[in-house]
Amino acid sequence: MTIAGYGKFFIILFVFIIFYSYAYSIYKRQKTGERDFEKYSNLVHDDSLDAAPLEKRERK
Repeated sequence: MTIAGYGKFFIILFVFIIFYSYAYSIYKRQKTGERDFEKYSNLVHDDSLDAAPLEKRERK
């Protein structure tokens, strides 16, 4: 039981660290202006075929 308890603790700790790192990276990219995540949240309200694209794509 002790080994299972430690295993669960470290799995939860690992998942928490991964989630917190992801949330911090989103926060950092939003603050530095690298990516604007608020425009993606507007997709819920403006979801039509006539809507303008969110980002311009470069043709290769």
